[in-house]
This record gives sequence, C-alpha cells and structure tokens, in this order.
Amino acid sequence: MKETLAYYNDNADAFVESTFQVSMEELYKEFLPQIPEGGHILDAGCGSGRDALFFKQQGYCVSAFDGSDAIAALARQKTGLSVQHRYFSDVRESSTYDGIWACASLLHLPIEEVPVAICRLWNALKPDGVLYMSFKLGNGERKHDGRHFTDADETIAEQWIRDLPGFESCRMWRSDDRRPDRDEQWLNVLLSKSPASPDKLTTGG
Repeated sequence: MKETLAYYNDNADAFVESTFQVSMEELYKEFLPQIPEGGHILDAGCGSGRDALFFKQQGYCVSAFDGSDAIAALARQKTGLSVQHRYFSDVRESSTYDGIWACASLLHLPIEEVPVAICRLWNALKPDGVLYMSFKLGNGERKHDGRHFTDADETIAEQWIRDLPGFESCRMWRSDDRRPDRDEQWLNVLLSKSPASPDKLTTGG
C-alpha cells in the first residue's frame, strides 16, 4: 500500500489531469436514481474529485476522501470541497450516508483488506442506502507500474458481500474502460441496504 500511495503522490498532477474529464455518465445513471434528492454521498477514494464535483453540481451533499495527500489537495482545488486525506481504515461512521461511491479505489487494497473495508463502508451507510464499487476485471492480486491492484470477478465479489447484514439486493455488470487509450474491462457492483438493516457490523479491526 505504501508503494501505491508513493506512486500517486509522485504522479498526482498527471493522474488528476488524465482522469478528471473522463465521462462516467453511464455509471451515474445507475447510482444516482437510488439516492434521495439532496442526499448525502461519500466519495470514498475520490481521486481527482471528478465524481464528487458532479454529485455536488447535482445538488447532493458530498463528503470525499483520498489516501494520497497530494491527490486530496488537488481534488480540493478542483472541487471546492473539503476533501479529507484519510484511508478506508479510518472510516468509523455509522448510518451516515445515503450513498457511498467507491469507484476504482478499493482495488488498491491488499485482497485480505478489501472485505474489511467493504464492511466499514457498509456500516457507514444508512438503512435503505446504496453502495457502488468497481474493480478491474480479473482474479487476484498483481502489481503494475509500481501500484498494487486487487482484481475481481463476480465470484470473488460475491464472497466479499454475501455476509453483509441487511443486504437487500445486488446488481453486477461489466463495462469497458472509459479512457480512450485503455482496452480493459471493469466489474461494477451496486448494493442496496434494507430499510430495516442492523446498525453495526463487526469489521474485525
């Protein structure tokens, strides 16, 4: 994880500029209709702040954080939001957000930490809330350009989410990378929480 964070801190400007204008409209269309008007969205691992800014412009209350302090600083400049520098392990909120957006962010965690982080996000989600997350399509851990990736397919994702309390529904689908120079596929996961969900799930750490 330290190596990955060092990569993003060292390449923050280039990364932000290469991702900020990428269109995510198709994914927004899946996620936002599940959020009440003016609802509170957490952009967990917000990167450039592209998505957080869009949510803000649509009238939602938006909180955001990123694990790279350099990228969090740039995202604050781009969005005008108080983007925090923190990690998934710092998420301690309970029943706080109507929606949580973890787009291409959980994938940088070691594979054993991914389900723990999902539990933390699930705890932070209000009953009747929705959690979106995405992973590069694949199976297992790898390193690329100095960064750690945990790839996932539907079977792996199902293992991570099957024991979440108050789990009401899940939709998974694959999509192509929206960047013109990438020939990759992504696994998208959209989870809905029951209106009568338990308040707390033990995360194991």
